[in-house]
Amino acid sequence: MLPATTPSPVAELEALLARRFAQRSLLLDDGRQVVREIGDGPAIVLLHGIGSGAGSWLDVALQLGQQARVVAWDAPGYGDSSPLGPMAPKAEDYAGRLLDTLDALEIDDCLLVGHSLGAITATAFAHLHPRRVRRLVLISPARGYGHPSREIQRQQVRGKRLSALEQLGIAQMAAQRSAAMLSPRPSAKALEWVRWNMSRLDPQGYRQAIELLCGDDLLRHTPLTVPCEVHCGEADGITAPEACLSLAKALGAAFTLIPDAGHASPIEQPYLVAGRLAFALKESLTGSVQ
Repeated sequence: MLPATTPSPVAELEALLARRFAQRSLLLDDGRQVVREIGDGPAIVLLHGIGSGAGSWLDVALQLGQQARVVAWDAPGYGDSSPLGPMAPKAEDYAGRLLDTLDALEIDDCLLVGHSLGAITATAFAHLHPRRVRRLVLISPARGYGHPSREIQRQQVRGKRLSALEQLGIAQMAAQRSAAMLSPRPSAKALEWVRWNMSRLDPQGYRQAIELLCGDDLLRHTPLTVPCEVHCGEADGITAPEACLSLAKALGAAFTLIPDAGHASPIEQPYLVAGRLAFALKESLTGSVQ
């Protein structure tokens, strides 16, 4: 008799994702928008980063879903979500899709959370539609390279990312870049889940996200009139703590570190991240300010 095989961490997570954080498709005027949703109550809306997807929020959502309605989108061009029209969209384009998504979900206001590149869209949305955002939380926010002072970096980052996409393809990119998203000693589960989420990227959506990263600037979408806070993994090697602290100061936002976490803290430290978001939700509901 053959010994029983132990399911891989990814297989277990995929099954949990399908069972507990189910996918839902919305048909909007400009195409299909896919979200994952769990729970009831005040809304928490989660926006992922450039190399990820809605599934990256799984463990965070399972915790928060006990007290809130948690919605995570696959950004335009990610998963089964339709890409945006412009080849080089700005944050306003992503914010427009988000507005239509919240309208379709009948969400009047929310705790809005942006991780990495998702922070640019979240900030733009909060700037454009402050009445729809009770509080803004940015986790390891990417500033972007759209400011004229960052032109050299913009060209380098854009060229490097597009070259990697063409030469390596999505699968090899996921295999090679996953470890850089985490702290120096991540769990096997965290590493495999980062890789799984990255391996699901769509080339067209990823190209548009590269253009957002390289063509926009988070600080262009200020000043903010909603409370804001910034968090960063203490071992983040992509959006370093110093850079996140600088953004927080520019936004007038509170800043804290997430211990034992790299860039993908929602995967590596989901209970800590969920705890921070639960506290932010409470602050938003009681009307407290930072």
